[in-house]
Amino acid sequence: MAELQGAEKRRYVADLFSRIAGRYDLMNDLMTLGLHRRWKRRTAALAAQGVNGPAIDVSSGTGDLALELARRPEVDHAVGLDLLQEMVSRAGSKVKARGMSGSVTMMTGDALSLPFADGSFACATAGFSLRNMPDVEQALSEMVRVVRRGGRVAILELSPMTQGLRSALFRPVFHGLVPLIGRLVAGDRSAYCYLPRSVDHFLDAGRLAEMLSGLGLADVGYQRLGFGTVALHWGVKE
Repeated sequence: MAELQGAEKRRYVADLFSRIAGRYDLMNDLMTLGLHRRWKRRTAALAAQGVNGPAIDVSSGTGDLALELARRPEVDHAVGLDLLQEMVSRAGSKVKARGMSGSVTMMTGDALSLPFADGSFACATAGFSLRNMPDVEQALSEMVRVVRRGGRVAILELSPMTQGLRSALFRPVFHGLVPLIGRLVAGDRSAYCYLPRSVDHFLDAGRLAEMLSGLGLADVGYQRLGFGTVALHWGVKE
């Protein structure tokens, strides 16, 4: 199912994440040994570097990255947007529990058609969501559109590993262990079979950097994290 495109992929992914919303945070902790929290803090810091104003996290899920943006001194307010009401509700509860309702707004919305005017935000992020988009380039184009000139875009995403010993060792674990954990913890093996397959069908880090440059971002770069399994991309809107 990871190779699906367009509306068919949108329906499949929406159903999948609706099913696993209740175990989403726990599964992220288990699959990354909690490292996803550190990576999201780094993403927020990079996105907010040298800017001042509001921020948006696209396809925010349960809101972790939106909360990290709101904690940055450069950000005066963060918006977390997600297509699924189940995710938005859980994120809203998290925001309220942390006493951050005044600095974070969670809302439903479509990443392919963001409900904001051009140049509305100082920075924009997406964390572990881009590969699930039915149209990656359109999602990125919308992020660039709503960021003001001089603003920053940062993308945190799982990335296909280059061929070699590390890939040979890691791939069987990723494709075997993740579905097993998904079955035992989330009660949904099929959803966590999709995860490693979605990475296989996603852009490699170099190609994603080229796409960001093609959409008008300057100073584009990326850094590999998590033994090469994750890539953090960034760029500045000219």
